[in-house]
Amino acid sequence: MSTLPPVSAPASPPMSILMYHQIGLYPRPDAHRALFCHIDRFRAQLRYLKWMGFEVLNLAQAHACLFEGRPLPKRSVVITVDDGYDDFREHAWPALQEFGCSATVYLVSDLIGKTASWLTDWPHQPQLMDAAAVRQLKREGCDFGSHAVTHPRLSTLSAAEQRREIFDSKKALEDVLGEAVPDFCYPYGDYSLRARDLVQEAGYRTATTCIRGAANLSDNPFELTRKAISYGDNVLGFAFKLHAKQARKGQAALPDRIPS
Repeated sequence: MSTLPPVSAPASPPMSILMYHQIGLYPRPDAHRALFCHIDRFRAQLRYLKWMGFEVLNLAQAHACLFEGRPLPKRSVVITVDDGYDDFREHAWPALQEFGCSATVYLVSDLIGKTASWLTDWPHQPQLMDAAAVRQLKREGCDFGSHAVTHPRLSTLSAAEQRREIFDSKKALEDVLGEAVPDFCYPYGDYSLRARDLVQEAGYRTATTCIRGAANLSDNPFELTRKAISYGDNVLGFAFKLHAKQARKGQAALPDRIPS
């Protein structure tokens, strides 16, 4: 039986948890545009956050504001980056450091230092950060969370497989980092009620989804809503998502396709 906290997030002011994937130098992509953000646009977005007085929070601070009664800042965002691509180390992290911003990068524990093998339809699967890079960025102030062991669609797995993906990735990443890994992200945004409850059982503090909308619309800490930032988002589009696009949209927990 689920024991999710009964505390609801305050309705306002809105908090945005931003979702990125690859950040770097790219030719104009013909496909998968939602997975790319050019570094020039990323830097412009960080500059906008500073100019408009946004507080860039980490997930611990966001959790405290949404579920522990800490006052919400007038304007706040959390920056999350899925998958752990090596271009984050090369391009995004220096920009974040320059603007004094925090971020959480979700890592696929079995693929650290390898390529994004789940992108089976890509002609060249991008490189993921290795353990040395992860540890170096951690020393410099970057936060890391789990994106499961192999980046599967969790709702398609048996209960035992779900448990392995959720629990074993936490342990493996804690071995790499030498400290607790309290945050999880559902690969593809695909999860079930069983998977959600296993994330809580494993001892994570939060889990992020691909459900769109202000984080205030999250039902609980293990189904946090986010706003996707993609290749097409110039500063005006970015500002629109921050200030106006608050409504909840997208797929919540799926039924488990394999019952046991």
